[in-house]
Amino acid sequence: MTVHSPAAEAAPQPKRRRLRVDLTTPGLLGLPVTWLVVFFLCPLVFVGAYSIDALHGPSLFGETHKVTLAAWHDFFHSSVYLGLFWKSVKMSLVVSAIVVACAYPVAYYLALSGTKRKYVLLLVLIAPFLTSYLLRVLAWKVILGNRGVLNSFLFWTGARSRDHPITQLLYSRFAVILVLAYIWIPFVALPIFVSLESFDRRLLEAAGDLGSSRWQAFVRVTLPLSMPGVIAGFLFVFIPTVGEFVTPSLVGGTSGYMYGNQISDLFSTGFPDWQTGSVLALFLLGVVALLTAALTRFLQFRDVATG
Repeated sequence: MTVHSPAAEAAPQPKRRRLRVDLTTPGLLGLPVTWLVVFFLCPLVFVGAYSIDALHGPSLFGETHKVTLAAWHDFFHSSVYLGLFWKSVKMSLVVSAIVVACAYPVAYYLALSGTKRKYVLLLVLIAPFLTSYLLRVLAWKVILGNRGVLNSFLFWTGARSRDHPITQLLYSRFAVILVLAYIWIPFVALPIFVSLESFDRRLLEAAGDLGSSRWQAFVRVTLPLSMPGVIAGFLFVFIPTVGEFVTPSLVGGTSGYMYGNQISDLFSTGFPDWQTGSVLALFLLGVVALLTAALTRFLQFRDVATG
């Protein structure tokens, strides 16, 4: 005979849990991921297919094109394309170094001077963004031209004759470097400003109490703490300028011709070569991706080491 206790009868029965599917994360990430797949990964796949000649169908004579790496072989054995690439890398490194050297003092003053108008000055710094990129580049053509502002000033002061203007100002590497540096200084000043404004200023007071001079405190405290912003600003300049083609085509001429101009010409000239252009574009993308990954890993390692 089975005895049922009142406590056992009064105990609540366990409820079945309903399986709920959380769609919050897929819903939030769905549109950005779709955007990246459609407008980044798919074009990248097409460019990669063009680089190995995989998108050509049968020719007029019934001859089919086979997948080939001949364009890649020709690229790595071509001194013209690789020489142009290294020329662009050198110019981009020069531009990045100049921009960081010019932007750091500006960001340092805005972040650590204690002025009450620093945000007004920051707005003045980014004011050129209110105008078109092309208008700013074309304005430099007016400034650097043979009858431009600089040469006209030299004519007026008598330093140069009107028949002998300084022709090296425009359509040269100097013009490309100068215009790119002018354009990218605000982009570098902003991340450095953020990194300088966010660090604890009591560290500078502690360095002063320990006998450090202002220069020693800057070298040992301020500069290392602001290095992530400096490296981020350096990347902001180097990555776009190494593939730049608009500015060199407007103010560079033949001596300021860069790697990005070659890619543009291979895709858009009267006799296009999309296969070679795809190879050049993928090589540039791979170099930039490796450089970005290496610097990102370096920053993570540095944060762990100093943490």
